[in-house]
Amino acid sequence: MSAATPGIRAQGVQGVLDGMPRRLYPCTPTRLLTWLDCPRRYRFSYLDRPAPPNGPPWAHTGLGTSVHTALASWWRLPARERTADRGAQLVRQGWVREGYRDDAQSEAVRERAAGWVRDYLADVDPRTEPIGVERTVSAPTPALVLSGRVDRIDERPDGSVVVVDYKTGRRPPADHDARASLALAVYAVAAARTLRRPCAVVELHHLPTGTVAAAAHEEGSLARKVAEAESIAREARAADEAYAAGSATERTFPVRPSGSCGWCDFRAACPEGRAAAPQRHPWDAVDELDAG
Repeated sequence: MSAATPGIRAQGVQGVLDGMPRRLYPCTPTRLLTWLDCPRRYRFSYLDRPAPPNGPPWAHTGLGTSVHTALASWWRLPARERTADRGAQLVRQGWVREGYRDDAQSEAVRERAAGWVRDYLADVDPRTEPIGVERTVSAPTPALVLSGRVDRIDERPDGSVVVVDYKTGRRPPADHDARASLALAVYAVAAARTLRRPCAVVELHHLPTGTVAAAAHEEGSLARKVAEAESIAREARAADEAYAAGSATERTFPVRPSGSCGWCDFRAACPEGRAAAPQRHPWDAVDELDAG
């Protein structure tokens, strides 16, 4: 990648000299996808300090956190203590209560989530140790340092590893969702690099239904996903540098209004977002889960 343009360099961006290679751009899939979804939300999330105030906590976020935390804690127990009922107990112990309509709704969703985890773990061999749980992995590319935290990394008999991502949303993912996921592909590339093991298979484990969506990548499909990440990162990096240089404008971080604006943490600071969609209640997503 070429050195920064003289116009940017003259405005005080440090560490960029003509003829010197540019520093690799560190990023996570979440950061890249936030830019892709809405550059204004990206600016609020990653660049503005202080950031605009967040809205209230979301019940569905707390639900996902509670389930993920319980499963991670379960794998850290001695194998003899890894029972399905203990997994349900861990959900109850670590339950995040914020965002619900009332205590009754929180307790009802908690018990449902505990049932999901109990049923899921009933089909898991507690003696099979994962390679990693909540494991941070990373990999450099010619332009980036990609990194992320993987829910679970399993080992196959042939020595390869598999990326496992837990899901708690209403809709069960399909195999094509696993294949299309930029985040999962990045995790696979980074896991292979970090662990020095082949990693081509990625899986989405849907706790509400106990179903698994899986995809087996080839070298070419992973390369295309890395190229996609680099393309998004080029735009984000240019915006970051303009922001640091004081030359960013509203056009640098355009808003992309959509129905998802109703769920945005920063809608109070975004008139276009407020006009695009009504404010969602913090518990609406778990209400929709009930409807499903």
